[in-house]
Amino acid sequence: MGERKSGCPMRDANWPSGAYAAEFGDEELFVAAVKELSHQGYVRVEAYSPYPVARVQSLLREPRSLLPVVVFIGGVIGAIIGYGIQWIANVVSYPLNIGGRPPHAVPAFVIPTFEATVLCAAGAAFIGLFWALHLPRPWHPMFEADDFDRVMIDRFWIAIDATDPAADRTKTPSLLNALHAERVLRVPSLQ
Repeated sequence: MGERKSGCPMRDANWPSGAYAAEFGDEELFVAAVKELSHQGYVRVEAYSPYPVARVQSLLREPRSLLPVVVFIGGVIGAIIGYGIQWIANVVSYPLNIGGRPPHAVPAFVIPTFEATVLCAAGAAFIGLFWALHLPRPWHPMFEADDFDRVMIDRFWIAIDATDPAADRTKTPSLLNALHAERVLRVPSLQ
């Protein structure tokens, strides 16, 4: 067999993006490393494990999702468009005086406006979910790490984005080695 590679090559030594990846063979070391990284102030940390580890999930800070804002904006736009189409059709383009009712009858516009709101909010939620999850994404930068596929069997991985405010080119790999990582690699950006 050939010699094991040490990781992904970087484009140059001053490459600002990328991530530091550390492999752990033991769950307890993995959990202790995530705790220490959390205490050290690292915020752009991703953890990969063969099964859910509740102690790690509670330590990792998930950024607040923009999906509720996108859905709300989609619903508001749907309401404006739904009401606007009815108003233009009934008041401006083709006004009819039927039974003495005014062309701009708000109660008649409520249900179609609600339906347009729900339709646009649901469409924004559907498209926004794919956007928020970066889907479809058949490839992830961590796949470039040697033997990363063992995360599905018996390995635990931690990745720290190089753009993390606490990340340092020399300090972060040293810290990961001090946390008893089996090996530390540099991989392309996590984004």
